[in-house]
Amino acid sequence: MSKKSSQHPRQFINSEIITFTILTYGSHGLGVHDPESDIDALCVDPFFATIAEDFFIVLRNILKSRPGISEIHCVKDSKFPLMRFKFDGISVDLPYAQLKVLYVPENVDVLSLSLLNNIDETSWKSLSGVRANQRILLLVPNLKSFQSMLRCLKLWAKRRGVYGRLNGFLGGVHLAILAAFVCQKQPDASVIALISNFFSIHAMWPWPTPVILQDGMPSNVEDVIETLLHMPIRLPCTPYEYCDSNITKSTFNKIRVEFLRGHAMTRNCSYNTGSSKVKAGPLMCGEFFEPFPISTNYTRFVKIHLSALDRDGLGDWVGWVRSHFHCLLLKVTGSCALLHFGNQPGSLEESSLLGSYNARYTDPNQIDVLTSVWALSK
Repeated sequence: MSKKSSQHPRQFINSEIITFTILTYGSHGLGVHDPESDIDALCVDPFFATIAEDFFIVLRNILKSRPGISEIHCVKDSKFPLMRFKFDGISVDLPYAQLKVLYVPENVDVLSLSLLNNIDETSWKSLSGVRANQRILLLVPNLKSFQSMLRCLKLWAKRRGVYGRLNGFLGGVHLAILAAFVCQKQPDASVIALISNFFSIHAMWPWPTPVILQDGMPSNVEDVIETLLHMPIRLPCTPYEYCDSNITKSTFNKIRVEFLRGHAMTRNCSYNTGSSKVKAGPLMCGEFFEPFPISTNYTRFVKIHLSALDRDGLGDWVGWVRSHFHCLLLKVTGSCALLHFGNQPGSLEESSLLGSYNARYTDPNQIDVLTSVWALSK
């Protein structure tokens, strides 16, 4: 995609090689997306572009003029500044990164350390998701088994209420690295065996010992970075750092309980080894994916409502709250013994708590939106 900017050097105004590139990552980048998956993409700009003008104004106006694009909202005051919009009804998160280059080719090698010299912290954080995706794809020994396993684990995590980095649980990159870690240990195992080993390994893991993928590089004790994270999971690209995480003590305990449940339900699975018959028990009959019974485990809830005068204002307001949600998470966790976030989209029924943003009109001049429901300890 080509664009021109009023901020770049004059001699390049008419150059056709001035480009930015859009890179996908997350579920789409790993090949594990489904029809309901959001799209995570990254806009990578050359050095003369600016996030304030070229991204939040120029690109926004370009997107606004395109058919199929709707509900564009800019989230500027965040660790990861981004645009959020709908593309043919699919939610898209588009953060921003800037490289110190004249142009960014479509096949830019984001794993090249030379391209990362002198970039700002925002760009570094935004690029980490794309770089982690590409390294994971290179490091797993059997890509198809990894993808099948990860699809299953994402469904399990969503059903059991432990999926969603924003909510203090496991994000997509956390699950991907944990799954890749198991794949590396048993490269020839069946998908069912991999899932069983996922729970046997991580349920008994000595947290906060970090989970680290084998990348062929020599590893020293000094490589283990000191951290206060409850579940440190190292990104598989240099220079090394841990996955961004909002996991608290309470949500960690919830994840650990679900790991132990998964282990109990899959440890007696038998596997397809040549002519022998697969017997997967709860994993195949659906009990493994049974939704977490929120209404029977919690009796107190906190509902968060946001309101605005119009849809654009509401979208910006929701975006700001989402970007600061981890602060609320820490404050509420500090006052409760146990905390669970209802992140299953649906209606206001006991069996389906809202984690999506469904607007409703309360009067002609105001839009009111229920953004989330928190379940507190009994």
